[in-house]
Amino acid sequence: MAFGWIDEQAAARRRAGLVRTLRPRPADSPLLDLASNDYLGLARHPEVVAGAEAAARTWGGGATGSRLVTGTTELHTALERELAEFCGFEAALVFSSGYAANLAAVTALAPHGSLIVSDAGNHASLIDGCRLARGTTQVVAHADPDAVRKALGTHEGTAVAVSDTVFSVDGDAAPLAGLAEACREHGAGLVVDDAHGLGVLGAGGRGAPHAAGLAGADDVVVTVTLSKSLGSQGGAVLGPARVIEHLVNAARTFIFDTGLAPASAGAALAALRLLGREPERAARAREVATGLHARLTAAGLEAVRPDAAVVSVRAPSPEEAVQWAADCRAAGLFVGCFRPPSVPDGISRLRLTARADLSEEQIESAVRVIGETRP
Repeated sequence: MAFGWIDEQAAARRRAGLVRTLRPRPADSPLLDLASNDYLGLARHPEVVAGAEAAARTWGGGATGSRLVTGTTELHTALERELAEFCGFEAALVFSSGYAANLAAVTALAPHGSLIVSDAGNHASLIDGCRLARGTTQVVAHADPDAVRKALGTHEGTAVAVSDTVFSVDGDAAPLAGLAEACREHGAGLVVDDAHGLGVLGAGGRGAPHAAGLAGADDVVVTVTLSKSLGSQGGAVLGPARVIEHLVNAARTFIFDTGLAPASAGAALAALRLLGREPERAARAREVATGLHARLTAAGLEAVRPDAAVVSVRAPSPEEAVQWAADCRAAGLFVGCFRPPSVPDGISRLRLTARADLSEEQIESAVRVIGETRP
């Protein structure tokens, strides 16, 4: 029977407690949200919403085509210019999603015969980019510059190391300076995904590469998402102008994809300008993360110390993680639930987002609910 194998996989997921379901939320949900990636609390900010509305009224509901045909507007160009300037890079290129940006950066910068050195904890979008690239991929130990150095030493020719800047599961930061040093010893490029660093790390939220002194380097390429700290949708690649020009001509997820919707571009640009005026939002997000971690560990929970705004709390099993998250929802708290295969080490977790707009009372309430509902 066609697709009969799907039933077997579904049964296996049920036995392992790994079934995933869509759970639509209302626009006015009463739950305290510690599950989203809205790190700076900008997704519903009046200025960001107004930016989306103005863009839609001016440019319409969609980009109408690929960026190379009809999908590039003056708004896209302004967003790219201001995003590059804010993060300290020569140029930027906006994509329809952060996933598409990562696929573009990895596949276009790893031609046939090249070596891709990929961190074992990388996001699925980077992993998929490695799988689609024409180069050979070598996966190395997590957050280990020496492992990257050793892998690069086995290869002669074009090479690139690929890593998240802040890993989405535990919220730990990559040793960017060490990775850059290892790459430079072998003439390799460095591609890093700053999805969870932009808006949180660096001066005024300019990102982890900026904080590490790598912004504007001619051997460093950075991908970002517009859907987390900037509260919108889409992604971008930042780097030297010649790299961005190469992506325009070689990146399939740019060439053959419809451009980012104008409303998303308008919202992201409004959020970026707001962050420029209110840089304290980045420090507040980090402060909330530190406070969550301190309170959770004081309550006897196994929480990983955050390097940015992701706080991870270990759960005994996938089934108990799902039940724990459900019990939190029933008590008025929305938390993320990460289980295999989303976690590289097989350990299930609750994943909490530290948002800059959370009050001390909300933080205390969240910790109380998590503690009272623990398995």
